[in-house]
Amino acid sequence: MCAQQFVYILGSFNLFLAGIAVICVTHAENHPEHYSLVYIAISIFIFYMGTILVIIMLQIIETYQEQNQLALEIQIPVLKILVPSQSNAIIDENLTIPKEMIRFSVLCIFLAIVFVAGQEQDNLINTNVERTLDLVSHLPKETISVTIENRGTKAVRYYDYYAEPQHVNDVAFVGAVVKGKNTDDQASLPIKQEATDKTKGAIYRIELPSDLRAGQTITLEIEVVHANALRMYPEEITQAERQLVLYKTNAYYYSRYATTTQKTIVTLPTDRAESYTQTPKPVAKSEQTITYGPYENVAALARNEISLHYENNNAFLTVSNIKRWIEVSHWGNIAVEETIDIYHSGAKLKGSFSRLDFQRKQDSYSAVKTFKTSLPASARDVYYRDEIGNVSTSHVREMQDQVEVEIRPRFPLYGGWRTHYILGYNVPSYQYLFNKGNQYVLKMRLVDHVYDDQLLEQATIKIILPEHARNIEFYAPPYDVQRLPNEKHYTYLDTVGRPVVVISKRNVLFQHIQDFEIHYTFDKIMLFNEPMLIVIPLFGLFCLVIILARLNFNISHNESSESRMRIQAIWEQIVENNIKRSSFYQKLDDALNAYKTNKDLKIYNEQRKKLENELKNVQQDLTTLQTKIKADSADSSEKIAELQRLDAQQREIQLALSGHTEKLVTGKMQKQPYLEQEQLLRNKVRDINARVTAIINQY
Repeated sequence: MCAQQFVYILGSFNLFLAGIAVICVTHAENHPEHYSLVYIAISIFIFYMGTILVIIMLQIIETYQEQNQLALEIQIPVLKILVPSQSNAIIDENLTIPKEMIRFSVLCIFLAIVFVAGQEQDNLINTNVERTLDLVSHLPKETISVTIENRGTKAVRYYDYYAEPQHVNDVAFVGAVVKGKNTDDQASLPIKQEATDKTKGAIYRIELPSDLRAGQTITLEIEVVHANALRMYPEEITQAERQLVLYKTNAYYYSRYATTTQKTIVTLPTDRAESYTQTPKPVAKSEQTITYGPYENVAALARNEISLHYENNNAFLTVSNIKRWIEVSHWGNIAVEETIDIYHSGAKLKGSFSRLDFQRKQDSYSAVKTFKTSLPASARDVYYRDEIGNVSTSHVREMQDQVEVEIRPRFPLYGGWRTHYILGYNVPSYQYLFNKGNQYVLKMRLVDHVYDDQLLEQATIKIILPEHARNIEFYAPPYDVQRLPNEKHYTYLDTVGRPVVVISKRNVLFQHIQDFEIHYTFDKIMLFNEPMLIVIPLFGLFCLVIILARLNFNISHNESSESRMRIQAIWEQIVENNIKRSSFYQKLDDALNAYKTNKDLKIYNEQRKKLENELKNVQQDLTTLQTKIKADSADSSEKIAELQRLDAQQREIQLALSGHTEKLVTGKMQKQPYLEQEQLLRNKVRDINARVTAIINQY
């Protein structure tokens, strides 16, 4: 066997191994979408280079002829090698690698790459497509119902939607669901933007709910919303002119797959169409509807541009910037405030504005006078204001499932005009904040409804969590958002600041009104942090005031002030003394009444002597106080002496009453005279007590 035959056999064997490697890669069933052409190309390139090197080495050995050849130049595809000869080497000058071998290798590589790249999804075909293009608002909406059939031999898990090159930059939303009877089929399918090609457009890869096996069909409903895709034509209009717009699109459904049959239905806001493309046939117009098709056997990536020039006087409102603050309080409230910059994105006003014409004719077709905002049904304390203050022309209407706010700016909005306002409200936290122990979950809308067919060019959402919240995790809605670094927000009684989760999103539409979740940890004991910051300083302040009130900061000695304080202190003791005195007399009365009942004179005498001794002690204390106060106040001393005289009178009355009671018990005195004497003595006691109370109350 010659060397050249051996080379062919070895090269064929290497290509066979390369084919085996390619088949192994393409038959991986776990995640086939993760394999790209890069891995396949590298595998084949390694085998190809191995084959070329074997050919070179074998031909160098076989053509061993001349010893004085300086160098050998070998020509191979995409490679030029200069091989220096040795002094004893004999190399054929006419050495060449067989062209048939090179062509065969390159052809096999090209066919393998093409085969691998397209074998999965190019077997799909769109059997039927119904495309509805809604041009009623300033946001063109496409609703595409496409029936897909797998005519290959392998299962497919993904379907690629292509956005046309001219609409790559204005696609704001792409969504897809499976059309079916079950409610589970209506769940949104995961979509990921794979790449953007200037010639083919943007690729959105839709993940099917399950593998689409060979011969099976599935019907998807794809929703596409375009932003800033309409062109004002003309760009400027007067106050009384109607607004005309121009929109260009494809008559066909732009797809990487061939389509068996399809049609496009265009819905206009009115039946006034200035012009529209009437090819490719058939094209039919009926009032507000223009139908293109049906078309059959449309090739992949087929394009046929159509233009639609029509009247559209609907509200061309665009929010250039919205800042949404969501402040969470664990005391039962969530405060929401939105700062909105909004402008009219329609045809600009030509000339000056006439308020008289606006109010008289009421024919400003494109002007926006009012629009409605929908808030959650539990929203309360709604406020709407601008730089000047509260805007009283707004109206709030509470409905069963929402709170509707009619926003009426201070002036109508024409093309290019803009305004700025702040809208805020409160909602109860129990509807959006859930917890299990110290673990909390906040689930709210990322944005609210601002107006119908809304377009928010730039939205910044800041969620202010309670102070000392930690382990914060943010779970975005099912679309791409930008998570910015966390911030700190300081308000009343904050010490370390409240953590703020910052989210940014461009081109926010009505379809983006979906819930986000924030998980975080918060110790419930920290709820009392701010109340204690109020209570502790106030308590300390009161204690300080109490202490300071009892301190004397006078530099000079104030004799009169000290005298008053001593007198006041003595009278406080006199009051306590009088209270004791009254209690002793009450005990004497109780003992006397008990004696009348049990007639035990011995027990009565013992109790009386004991109480009289205690009364003497009280009287001695009163005498001591009189001595102390005499130097400071003669008047107070006389009052104390009066109290002593009254006490002596009451003691005499008590003795007389005791004597009458003994006579009654021993039978020496009748009951009726006794009662008369007792009543007389009791009245005297009451008079004495009244005089004592009057004297004490003077001080």
